[in-house]
Amino acid sequence: MKRRAFLRAGLAGTVAGGAMLAAPAVHAEEKFRWRMTTSFPPGLPFYQSGPGSAEWIVKSIDEATNGRLKIKLFAAGELVKWNGGFDAVTGGTVEANSAVAYYWSGKVPALQYFGTVPFGMSFQGQNAWYYHGGGLKLWNEIYSDFGVIGMPCGNSGVQMGGWFRKPMNSLADFKGLKMRIPGLGGKIYKALGVNVKSLGGGEIFPALERGVIDAAEWVGPLQDRRLGLQKAAKYYYTPGWHEPSTTTELMISKKAFNALPKDIQAVVRQVAAAANIIAHTSAEALNGGALKDLVDNYGVITGPLPKDSVDAARKTTALVLEADAAADPVTRKVYDSYMDFQKRHTAWKDISETAYSAYVSGS
Repeated sequence: MKRRAFLRAGLAGTVAGGAMLAAPAVHAEEKFRWRMTTSFPPGLPFYQSGPGSAEWIVKSIDEATNGRLKIKLFAAGELVKWNGGFDAVTGGTVEANSAVAYYWSGKVPALQYFGTVPFGMSFQGQNAWYYHGGGLKLWNEIYSDFGVIGMPCGNSGVQMGGWFRKPMNSLADFKGLKMRIPGLGGKIYKALGVNVKSLGGGEIFPALERGVIDAAEWVGPLQDRRLGLQKAAKYYYTPGWHEPSTTTELMISKKAFNALPKDIQAVVRQVAAAANIIAHTSAEALNGGALKDLVDNYGVITGPLPKDSVDAARKTTALVLEADAAADPVTRKVYDSYMDFQKRHTAWKDISETAYSAYVSGS
């Protein structure tokens, strides 16, 4: 009897132990279903479609989690307006949104720095600041008050200076000009006398075509061609001093993110980091061909912005950034971090990449 009792006890223990071992497998099969909006028109290369885009992110997370996290994606206007993503996530309508953080600078001015900074760091420096200089930590300190998490998931690199319906010959030509341009760049141009307009991507072409605006900035040749801006204006200027390194953000509800198992959280973070480099390099690979197409087949005229306009913009940028930092302690904290890192990074960049580029170009 004792032997049989012992065996029964042992069998029961084995079953119980097996159940305990099986428990993680049950947890591992838990399914999560999210909704995600973006600020970008359907099919827009780089942002909405293609390598490193929102569609790529959603698909990559699905594949990497074997379907445990599926995300239904909505382009701008399909669920909320192009500028409604912040409120949709913080209000619990959706779990995630992809946009550029400067769209929300009306809520927190310091968020400008997590989009781009006029005359600021390029792709390398901006991302070095995020990942290794405290930038990402500061970003999420701000977002913590809103119950969301932010992370980079793309970068345009240096953008073009914009599309203009008429030639720009001097700073005087900007006075009273109606131009679509967001973020700090818009704030700088406003200080220079430009009549700045805020429009979503899908609203730019009709406004430019009808003459509601005289000029517009979007991104670069690949994305601008998709919007058809070459059919509304012919003068396409450089450099994009206003956006030298524009970061696409993935904003996620902290509540939804914390409900995920640790392995899926890691997948989301790593997919976003992968998208950051993949989206950027796709733009670098495709912009040259797109620009050639615009010039050869659409009669687009490229050239530099008037030097006096860029010089004035640079001087005004320094004044505006310092004034904004003086007016708000959160902006001051981010400004100090960014500027300190830029100074240190530039010291290296000047004797490495800048020196190399100057030598190769013969300048």
